[in-house]
Amino acid sequence: MNLRTAFQLASLLVVFLLSASSAEEWPAWRGPRGDGTSLEQEVPTHWNATENIAWQVEIPGVGHASPIVFGDYLFLVTCIEETKDRVLLCLERKTGRTLWRSVVIRTPLEAIHQLNSRASSTPATDGEYVYVSFLEPDGSTVPAEVVRIRSGDLRADNTGKPVNPGSMCVAAYDMNGQRRWIARPGEFASVWGYCASPIVFEDTVIINGDHDGDAYIVALDRRTGETVWKVARENRIRSHCVPLIRKLDGRMQMMVAGSHSIVSYNPRSDSKHWYTVGPQGRAVASPVFAAGLLLVSTAHPDREFLAIRPDGHDDVTETHIAWRNGQSASYVPSPIAVAGYFLAVSDDGIASCFDAATGKRHWRQRIGKRHSAALVTAGGLVYFLSDAGVTRVVRPGAQFELIAENSVGHRCYASPAISNGQIFLRSEKHLSCIGKRRN
Repeated sequence: MNLRTAFQLASLLVVFLLSASSAEEWPAWRGPRGDGTSLEQEVPTHWNATENIAWQVEIPGVGHASPIVFGDYLFLVTCIEETKDRVLLCLERKTGRTLWRSVVIRTPLEAIHQLNSRASSTPATDGEYVYVSFLEPDGSTVPAEVVRIRSGDLRADNTGKPVNPGSMCVAAYDMNGQRRWIARPGEFASVWGYCASPIVFEDTVIINGDHDGDAYIVALDRRTGETVWKVARENRIRSHCVPLIRKLDGRMQMMVAGSHSIVSYNPRSDSKHWYTVGPQGRAVASPVFAAGLLLVSTAHPDREFLAIRPDGHDDVTETHIAWRNGQSASYVPSPIAVAGYFLAVSDDGIASCFDAATGKRHWRQRIGKRHSAALVTAGGLVYFLSDAGVTRVVRPGAQFELIAENSVGHRCYASPAISNGQIFLRSEKHLSCIGKRRN
């Protein structure tokens, strides 16, 4: 082998290793870091219903949960309303072909908000087990007129009791679709229905059980389903915020919004690091971290953006809020942070870009109508997916710059997943793989 050939081979090896190192799994809600970020660079920016689509398959039932990706497999959950089955599906990543399906529970259909589904909790995997979460109603009859609700405060039969009394149901399946355990760690009741996506931390699976009753956050042993710790949420009000875990200020912090507060817990126990009093109301969007600040879009009805320094103790309401802004704050769509910018979109389609450190607003732009999906980022760009199924690709910066506008031709409520140079979009009836077909 001559020197030139050896150099060419070495260069090819470096390119391969760099490419392999940037390819990531998407193992849980909002990806490998729980904040919607992907380190991949070669991610599609242009497509439509027929172009740059590797495959598209029909998905049975109804669900708003996002797909997750691990190795050669895709996992997602759905509800088959005709049979009342809550189902975990495993698909072949290369083709979208269904490899197996497992019925997790079969129960009566709970009442849901018009923008919710009965399979809204995104699964999580550690590569050994896949963890799923559903509401298991207690079997009481829900009046037909409240199976889908519009009001956030509707009660059944004028009893004053919340619609949907039941239990949180969490189950673990191996990669072959065999159930390894099932647990019911606490009661759960909400007039909106259910959405509590699990996250994996060390040897535990952690789930936020904020609801209209004795609310809690619970950590389960990921191998057995046994409760490791369970912390009460004092204000007993429904929220759907998925916690964000980071090591900050020399300590592991699990930060979550909702229940009239923002709180940092120790994810290895039920101890509390710091908390705020307010904002009043409920939270859905998940937080992100950038510029040394926890960035939160919360809550309802007091919608506003908050930036919190995470180095406090006990009540930090008056001491550690770095900035706040109440204009066009998002409620459902989770925001994103990239390259020093903080971007969000309101539920009615107003996008904003801030300086993450100072809260200075760079721009505010209407980019469509209704939005539910969380924002994702890859290759320095941010992807905004509307309920109409239109993805607008935007470059963060001091000025609004629209790179592309793409539609899959179907309505979408689930958030995108990014892995190995492809984007996976779940619409009402289909799962689409956007990008080049992989061998």
